[in-house]
Amino acid sequence: STRPDIAYAVHQCARFSSNPRSSHTEAVKRIGRYLLATSEMGIILDPKGTSFECWVDASHAGEWDKETAPEDSSTAKSRSGYAITIGGCPIIWASKMQTEIALSSTESEYIALSQAMREVLPMMALAQEAVKMGVIEQAGQPKVHCKVFEDNSGAIEIARLPKMRPRTKHLNIKYHHFRDQVARGRITIHFVSTDNQIADMLTKPVSEELLVRFRQRLMGW
Repeated sequence: STRPDIAYAVHQCARFSSNPRSSHTEAVKRIGRYLLATSEMGIILDPKGTSFECWVDASHAGEWDKETAPEDSSTAKSRSGYAITIGGCPIIWASKMQTEIALSSTESEYIALSQAMREVLPMMALAQEAVKMGVIEQAGQPKVHCKVFEDNSGAIEIARLPKMRPRTKHLNIKYHHFRDQVARGRITIHFVSTDNQIADMLTKPVSEELLVRFRQRLMGW
C-alpha cells in the first residue's frame, strides 16, 4: 500500500470480509469516495537529513464492544500502529491487531513498541552495513541511530529501565529483545504528546483535523 492514511480503515474493514454487514459496506464506500477525491495524491518523498525515526502507538482494547464481546473474544485485543521514517520519508508502516490480550494500556503500548523494533533493528543493521561498504556516505564516525516516539510514559519507563516489576515480569522474555540497544544508546525513546503522535491515525479513528495534520507530516500533503 502507498496510502498509510487509510491503513487503519482498510484493515478494520478487512477483518469482516468473510461476514460483512451493511455498516461494513458503507465503510468501504466511504473509503472509495475518499480515494476518488484524493486519487492524484500519494506519498511525497522529500528527504530532509538522515534522521531515522519510528512513531509507535497502541489502542488498548479499542475494538471492545459489550454486545459482541461474549461471542467475539477478539474485541478485547489491542491494535498496534507504527510508522518508520528515514529523512522524514515513510518507508514502513503498519496497523494490525495484537495477537494476545494486553492487560493494561502500558502493556499494549509496550507490545506495539516491541513489534515496531522487530522492523527497526534489521533496518539499522542494513544501514550500518551500507555505511561501512560506502554505499551510503556519512560524515564522521559511521553510526546508525533511531529515535522512537511513544506517548505512554509507562511503556517508556519499562523500555529504558532494567528494573522488573511484579506486574511486568511476564514481558521479560518476549518483548525485551531490544533493550540492549536502548542501553547502548543506539535507540532512544522519547515522549510525544498524543496530539503529535503520527501513529495515532494507525490505531483508531481520528478527527479530520488530526488526520490532515498527521497526513501532512507523514505523506507530505
